[in-house]
Amino acid sequence: MELHAAVRTTRTRLAAWFPRRRVAKILITVVAATLLLGLGSIAWIHFSTRNFQYTADNAPQAEVAIVFGAEVYRSGKPSPYLAARLDLGRTLLESGKVKALLLTGDNGRASYNEPEAMRAYLIEHGVPAAKIALDYAGFSTYESCARAHDVFGVHSAVAVTQDFSVPRTIALCRAVGIDAVAVGDTPQPHSDVYRKCWLRDQLAATKAVYSILFRPEPTFLGKQETSVRDAMAAP
Repeated sequence: MELHAAVRTTRTRLAAWFPRRRVAKILITVVAATLLLGLGSIAWIHFSTRNFQYTADNAPQAEVAIVFGAEVYRSGKPSPYLAARLDLGRTLLESGKVKALLLTGDNGRASYNEPEAMRAYLIEHGVPAAKIALDYAGFSTYESCARAHDVFGVHSAVAVTQDFSVPRTIALCRAVGIDAVAVGDTPQPHSDVYRKCWLRDQLAATKAVYSILFRPEPTFLGKQETSVRDAMAAP
């Protein structure tokens, strides 16, 4: 009985300290602030990058095309989204818009290797291996951009990604010092998968703003590499 009485007393005191209306106001304020932060981040990213979005046909020349990774199947075959990005990168290279391709993706475990699958696909479709450089530690869009600049020495680039990721990718690449524009794959059907990816990308806007403001160090930075320069110089 004494225990029950103590519990009731504690509940009464908590209710006195945090009246329901006050709690409701706090929750509403937190939700509103979160929505404003998210919507503000999305709006700022889209507005600030609007002049750097192109198609493969009208993209300006740059040193390299950075092709961002996406899902690779267990068979080693790129998903349709990734294959479309690789085709865009190949188009940019073959048209002379860029001098080399930097393929960046996840190789965080031995059984999963996006960059190697990307390279195999491009070589199979006629791209010379010498024109390809690989980044095995592109665990996020921000880390891919930061490593492209700090590790591979990229100063100007055409970023190649999904259409809905174009604004965020441009903002992140330019924030780390790359004179970047971007092209996005648009022909993919707007399926449930597409809509989920679109929503996830919008939610990532706040994280992107954090990365732009605070410039966290990538998971792996390492020594500077010459593979991009070598690929640019290759015939």
